[in-house]
Amino acid sequence: SIGLPAKLTAATGMDALSHSLEAYCATYYHPLAVGVALEGMRLVKDNLPTAVKDCADLTARMNMLVASSMGATAFQRGLGAMHALAHPLGAVYDAHHGMLNAVLMPYVLKANESVIGEKMTALARYLNLPNPSFTAVLDWVLSLRENVGIPHSLATLNIPENDCEKIGAMAVNDASASGNPIAFSAQDYAELCRRAVVGLL
Repeated sequence: SIGLPAKLTAATGMDALSHSLEAYCATYYHPLAVGVALEGMRLVKDNLPTAVKDCADLTARMNMLVASSMGATAFQRGLGAMHALAHPLGAVYDAHHGMLNAVLMPYVLKANESVIGEKMTALARYLNLPNPSFTAVLDWVLSLRENVGIPHSLATLNIPENDCEKIGAMAVNDASASGNPIAFSAQDYAELCRRAVVGLL
């Protein structure tokens, strides 16, 4: 919709990215979903900043609609810690799901770095990022978030640090957790939550 405000365009667009990115990193076998996820992420890279900046750009918005559909198709392969945390955080704090995934994204990538390095290098090549590597993808995500107005920490969304233990206990039991490349414990999720609250990447 050309009437969707820029803030919601950014949050929902980053949500589409989170679906493809987590599907791409998930542990389950589904090579077709991997291909769909890669192209979904390319469409986000090439179109989300324009869609946020110019709500009347129908080409960018159409491509983001396609990217959203591709993310929804890809995540049959699985999701991961972004969604495992976003679900309880959204339930407890009534926060926007896409915005939560957008804020959590770099923290989860960093937490998974030890096992997703090769995938991130391949993704960086597909996205035509300079110096393909995990760092290239992380830097792109951080730059994209800043470009479309996504805050860096959960504290900006009025989410406090003192409930992170409870959120971690809920996250480890979320269905999305099973697809994360690393099997995080409740304490791991609590620490991830804390880092995202205070903005410590």
